[in-house]
Amino acid sequence: MPMLFLPADTSKMMQSKKKRLDFLTKNYMKGSQQKLEQLWNNQYSQRQKLTEQYSQQVSSARQQWETEAQRAEDQEEQLNNMKRQQQKIFQQLKVAHKQKLKTVKELYKQYIKNIEEMDRSHETFLQGAQQELKKDMASLQKKILADMKQQEMAGVRESLQSMLF
Repeated sequence: MPMLFLPADTSKMMQSKKKRLDFLTKNYMKGSQQKLEQLWNNQYSQRQKLTEQYSQQVSSARQQWETEAQRAEDQEEQLNNMKRQQQKIFQQLKVAHKQKLKTVKELYKQYIKNIEEMDRSHETFLQGAQQELKKDMASLQKKILADMKQQEMAGVRESLQSMLF
């Protein structure tokens, strides 16, 4: 740029305006930069706060989900344990029922066997008692006949003695 010769005042005035313009531009730029930095800091702070809240909510939701999943897993394990215990109890009851049924069958067979033996024993006893009763009846009949004969003989003797004497 070629240099023009201007009066000294004009040159000073231009220098003064240039300094003023530089000063205002620097101040404006500085103010704008501060406003932009403040705006950026505010936005950054808001984003950070929002991200933090979101992270806490997600973390809380994840923690609840994990807790519920663990609780469901624990309950499933408890149900499985209860199912196994119930199956074990049913198996034990089945075995006990079979054993009791077997015992009842054995007791019934023994009862029938004892009844049959008792029937045979009673039959044998009754036959023996009947034979003994027949013997006793025959013996008694003989005694009665003998007594009757004796009484008849005694009666005939008395009659004969009374007729003879």
